[in-house]
Parts: sequence; C-alpha cells; structure tokens
Amino acid sequence: MGTQEHVILVNEQGVITGTQEKYAAHTSQTPLHLAFSCWIFNATGQSLVTRRALSKKAWPGVWTNSVCGHPQKGETTEQALIRRCRYEVGAGLKRISAIAPAFRYRKTDPSGIVENEICPVFAAQITTPLTINYDEVMEYQWVDLEALLQALNATPWAFSPWMVAEAATAQAALRDFAATLQV
Repeated sequence: MGTQEHVILVNEQGVITGTQEKYAAHTSQTPLHLAFSCWIFNATGQSLVTRRALSKKAWPGVWTNSVCGHPQKGETTEQALIRRCRYEVGAGLKRISAIAPAFRYRKTDPSGIVENEICPVFAAQITTPLTINYDEVMEYQWVDLEALLQALNATPWAFSPWMVAEAATAQAALRDFAATLQV
C-alpha cells in the first residue's frame, strides 16, 4: 500500500481540486485533503486504541483511535474505511456509523509535519479477530470507553490531537454507539 497511495486535494468548500502522492503531500505545508477516522468497538462496547508505528511520518509512536486513512480516487469514504481497517488491523466491520461527518482539523506534529484534513469520523463494530499490521500499528489495546474518555481529558498530550478533538466533538455519539453493543 504505502507510497502508491494518494490524497484527494480539496478547496475550503470541500470541492475536489486534484490528487497528490500521500507521503509527498504531508509536509510543513500540507494542503487540505480528504481523510477519515474510525473508532472500532468490540461486542462488549470496548474501543480499540492503537499506537502508531515508529515508521509513520507524522506522530510516530503516538496512541490514537483505531484506524485513520485517506479515500482513494473512485472510492467512497466507507469503502476506504473498510479497506484501511483490513490493512492496518485485519478487522472486518459491521454497523459503520458516521458520528461526526463534518469533522475537520489542522495540527502540526513535533517534527513540523502538518495534518490538514476534512475527516469524517465513524464508529463501527468489529466482526473478525484482529490481525495487526506491525508496519502500521506497534501496539494496541481494547479499552472501556469511559476510561478512555477520562484519559483523553486528563492527559490529552498522550494521544493524537485528532483523537482528542474527535472525542470532544463526538463524545455523546461514541457513548451511544458503545451502549448499543452492551446488551
């Protein structure tokens, strides 16, 4: 996957303006582009948190939500999410739900690499055992959502900035989704 991926560039109104190779796009001047973020839950309502591999260009080694990625040309966001979840953590999914469809952020990592994304946020339920791609994810853990939300509030610096912002934006939707799994 890696270097063959691209990002879909958009203007401030979200209109597609072109594409750029993914790694070339992510610099100190990263253009606005499309992305997605997914919080995966198991049948008991726990959320999968992952630690980004040290080889990642932006935020290496940082704990974050389950999976993030970029849709490719000709691919819906949901198709991209399914593809990326299979690639990073080997997860099959069901009940894919948009929980913050208008989420957008721009953040700079300690090395100066900028993320600048229109990034709808989803929640989904896992349907298969995990098969971790250690080129993408160096560690992972299933965590009770309430404990995770408390950790995000108490130590936001220990997590990716987008995860912290997503939780703040979609906390109620995350709780609602997790609650539907705990029957």
